[in-house]
Amino acid sequence: MQHLIKPLAVAIVAAFAAGAAPSVYAQGKDLKIALIAGKTGPLEAYAKETELGFMMGLEYLTKGTMAINGRKIKVIVKDDQSKPDLGRTLLAEAYGDDKVDLAVGTTSSGSAIAMLPVAKEYKKVLIVEPAVADAITQEKWNKYIFRTARSSMQDALAAASTLKSGSIGFLAQDNAFGRDAIEAGKDALKATGSKASTVHEEYAPAATTDFTAPTQRLFNALKDKPQPRVLAIVWAGPNPLNKIADMKPERYGIALAPGGNILPVMKTWKSYAGTEGTIYYYHGFPKNKMNDWFVAEHQKRYKMPPDMFTAGGMAAASAVFTALSKAPNAKNGDEMVAAMEGMSFETPKGTMSFRKEDHQAIQPMYHFRIKKDQKNEWDLLELVREIPATEMPLPVKNKR
Repeated sequence: MQHLIKPLAVAIVAAFAAGAAPSVYAQGKDLKIALIAGKTGPLEAYAKETELGFMMGLEYLTKGTMAINGRKIKVIVKDDQSKPDLGRTLLAEAYGDDKVDLAVGTTSSGSAIAMLPVAKEYKKVLIVEPAVADAITQEKWNKYIFRTARSSMQDALAAASTLKSGSIGFLAQDNAFGRDAIEAGKDALKATGSKASTVHEEYAPAATTDFTAPTQRLFNALKDKPQPRVLAIVWAGPNPLNKIADMKPERYGIALAPGGNILPVMKTWKSYAGTEGTIYYYHGFPKNKMNDWFVAEHQKRYKMPPDMFTAGGMAAASAVFTALSKAPNAKNGDEMVAAMEGMSFETPKGTMSFRKEDHQAIQPMYHFRIKKDQKNEWDLLELVREIPATEMPLPVKNKR
């Protein structure tokens, strides 16, 4: 596939230069939806969960018919390998060649950011799931962009709501995701009125396996600072919590605060009962009809409960279904945008809605504690409390 990317990209640039920007939605029998995800590469596990949740969501919402208003749904899945150039090319291919009605994607924030201008050029809606970088709904945003995924700032605001005072050190990946998340974390502390102060930040390459040096620097920076002392970990992929815990932060009165992760990762945290953090979704927390079906059906089919990225995929499917049901006769992207601004839709987390100003899905988050008494291999977390969206003052920064 790689040898096709360059000539196709050249063709796309030439079309844009000529002013080509198809705006009429496909009016054929089938409803076409592109799902772009990083199915190979470092975020493979997340991408596969997103795809599974997306397909289960459409199944649930269409009551198994996989049709909306009598029109069959055709999902075209594309693997961008978490590569920005490929993500951009595949989205242009989806809009231009496949004539999709809507697109959903992608896993990598870098790839998602690269895709945003393509949605604007083709004047078609892109629903971002699960990429979290704040820039997507801030400085890089355009009116065709909607996001069902939470943003880095929403993650940060949720975490900040649990940290009222003390000293914080951050460990994150040295990439757009990690730096974006830490910047959001510091802003969130101010926005929530927390008196906690950031004393040190460490950024390590995403492929890091030895965390000794950055962790020791964090310990040294935190050990004499006011209590509570918290080391907050923001990491996509295999989480370093276990390795950091092995260095015994409790010697310095330091508590670890992991962000939520996928179930196979959190399953390795059993030794840290009582440790608290915040998370986008955990199967046992929301109480609603959609989540009940989702958990039961996923357990039945795959012998485990749904994960956080599976839930995100289902949320994106609900946004697609609701939009296409609400505006079945939309002739172009502008009409679809008008239908989706302010739109509410049901998800496994409950009702979400796209904020009109920046199209970010407004949603609750969850404060968890790792369970001491776990009844089975997936009984991992207990709910401290649901954090309502009203307690997370998400700023509008897209300069619309």
